Amino acid sequence: MGEEGEGVIILSKHNIRPSHRENQGGGGGGAKNGRTIHLNAFDLTMICLSYIQKGILFQNPTAQPMQVIISSLLSSFTAAIDHFFPLAGRLRATAAHDDDNTSSSLSISLECNSQGAEFVHAAALSVTVSDLLAPYLIPTIVHSFFPLNGLLNHEGLDKPLLAAQVTELADGLFVAISLNHVVADGTTFWHFFNTWSEICRSGTTNGRVDVSPPRLVDFDRWFPDSCPPPYRLPFRQVQDLVRPVQLPSVQECFLHFSAESVAKLKSRANTEMGTNRISSLQSLLAHVWRSVTRARGLRPEQETTYSVLVSHRARLGLPQTYMGNSIVRAGAKSSAGEVVGEGLGRTAWRLNQAIALHTTQASAHEWFESWTRDPSIPYLDRYMSTNLITGSSPRFDVYGNDFGWGKSVAVRSGLGAKIDGKVTVYPGPESGSMALGVCLSPKALASLLEDEEFMAAVNN
Repeated sequence: MGEEGEGVIILSKHNIRPSHRENQGGGGGGAKNGRTIHLNAFDLTMICLSYIQKGILFQNPTAQPMQVIISSLLSSFTAAIDHFFPLAGRLRATAAHDDDNTSSSLSISLECNSQGAEFVHAAALSVTVSDLLAPYLIPTIVHSFFPLNGLLNHEGLDKPLLAAQVTELADGLFVAISLNHVVADGTTFWHFFNTWSEICRSGTTNGRVDVSPPRLVDFDRWFPDSCPPPYRLPFRQVQDLVRPVQLPSVQECFLHFSAESVAKLKSRANTEMGTNRISSLQSLLAHVWRSVTRARGLRPEQETTYSVLVSHRARLGLPQTYMGNSIVRAGAKSSAGEVVGEGLGRTAWRLNQAIALHTTQASAHEWFESWTRDPSIPYLDRYMSTNLITGSSPRFDVYGNDFGWGKSVAVRSGLGAKIDGKVTVYPGPESGSMALGVCLSPKALASLLEDEEFMAAVNN
């Protein structure tokens, strides 16, 4: 094929359709090929945001020829699709009109029509593993290692919902996935990644390998009795939802925090507040909030908000195998002067209390029913440059993805949702450690990396 861009050559593309075995990989919830899966409020709030894009980096895998490795990755990806066959479908928008045609509404569903997921084989043979691991700034060529770049979730009406790209490097391999965030969340994203790697490692490509835990997937969406499906958005057509978005230029850095460093921040935050209720993640994000506020040079009276995306999966009794979204935004507000001046503990406590408002089943029902009464569609350009937002989780099994040649050496993200103030959290390579991908304006990021108090906790 030989398509080239940003130093990356696309060698081949494959459209992968699921097989039609009777149970389609055991798909929980009874979703079959041809089935319509109605999407709920948690899903639809993602409609104008970016695909999830994450990838993992490997040193030169084995002595096997690269064509054998690529063939194994392709066949195991195909087998994994059978376990997650709705991801080979497309979104569907259905308009409905009142009898007098004075008003209309729009429902969006996931159609299990097997139009296909995408598998891309690419090469960037001038790029080395060390190029991608250099502290601290992430080179922009990484974005070219991801498929479906620049897509927003509503484009899943006619674009693949799932795509993988395997990029050969000079001395390594980068394996990336892009997944439509309307149809699945981060838990499902890594569930699929883990399934793919386990099938590949097993050397079995019929999809019947005994993966652990079993890769059953619950496809049907949760709806409260008060909001039965299908839910109808108050729009005539999808185009009424869409608007052009222009984002300011940002740079991204990748920062490691050792288990010891995280523990020190947690101990300090809890000691300052005389409590034991502040978590490791809340302490780390408070450290980031204070430091970024300084780096941005905000005036003391300027308001700043830190939003943390909180999952209601456990609160609603949804299994880990549930494929849909369950995320809401918990926001802590303060003035820049208070965030910087009142200490780590007070800032961490603000985050703790904001998150605590979203820790019950009642709060999940309340959010869901409120959104369905008055749906608010978030857009990427609504996030102000005084604010921060964190998604993903340090609990995801990132480093457990072994395709048969050992564990990965790094994780990176794609171009999607690269906004000023985006902080993505990952597990670190050692137990108790964490890593952050931080996107800021070039000026603010340079100041952050020169902040001695902040960098004292970093262990790249």
